[in-house]
Amino acid sequence: MTRRVAAVDCGTNSLRLLVADVDLACGELTDVARRMEIVRLGQGVDQTGRLAPEALARTAGVLRDYADVIEATAARSVRMVATSATRDASNTAEFTRQVKEIFGIAPEVLTGYEEATLSFTGATAELAVTHAGPFLVVDIGGGSTEFVLGEPGEAALHAISVDIGCVRMTERHLRSDPPTAAELAAATADIDAALDTVTGAAQTLVGLAGSVTTVAGIAMGLPAYDPARIHHARISAADVHEVTWRLLAQTRATRAAIAVMHPGRVDVIGGGSLILDRIMQRFGFSAVLVSEHDILDGIAWSLAVVARR
Repeated sequence: MTRRVAAVDCGTNSLRLLVADVDLACGELTDVARRMEIVRLGQGVDQTGRLAPEALARTAGVLRDYADVIEATAARSVRMVATSATRDASNTAEFTRQVKEIFGIAPEVLTGYEEATLSFTGATAELAVTHAGPFLVVDIGGGSTEFVLGEPGEAALHAISVDIGCVRMTERHLRSDPPTAAELAAATADIDAALDTVTGAAQTLVGLAGSVTTVAGIAMGLPAYDPARIHHARISAADVHEVTWRLLAQTRATRAAIAVMHPGRVDVIGGGSLILDRIMQRFGFSAVLVSEHDILDGIAWSLAVVARR
């Protein structure tokens, strides 16, 4: 039986919606609508510990648009999750009230472990037959990066969330245009210290989220962002390294002119790509398998499972 569900993921940098038809019997998830907007909810949270009023206002505007899409597509159940920025903020209750007014439900502020396992489910559901496990799924967000080691359909062997993300690294270290050598060294040291807590022993590295997909699009030389071509593309470590250091040497204006670059990622893509590059160098991965399916898909699968019970 197919069930239409709606998943909403509010991260530090982006706010995303997936309306999908999920058939558990066939193991199929079919997109009805997939949307992404950069709202930068986590603007300044690393410094202030609070969600900024202007960030809350931007987020509310997009949530209202998403509520209209959910109503128009007649999704039968909705789940909204919020991640790093709302875990870190002291005024999360204000955000929760705003979401309740728009959706009629409260957002679930996920722990790092919950975020990681949902991302793992979304990213690996299609890979069991075609790629060798175990998989290390890496979800590079705005405020944090999630790592999950495991096999599809089985309990995770290891899952951890660490406070390195494209927005956090940019606000904390990469302030110049382009970043200075000292800023790059400080960001690299920060990332490497966080990776000391991570287990990276896996056969296949799967990379998720906008930093990874943007680096892939650049490495592939695409004339425009094309999720169908990026999904399950295999990008070598050498190409990731070359793209990363090219981006970090460029000005914001130069990055903004890149064909696959979303305007909301121009200022933070350097930090995100550096995280990916350091992960691959640190754990010796020769390539990353890029996935357009991530925590949103994991949320959709979870809604269908709950409905079946």
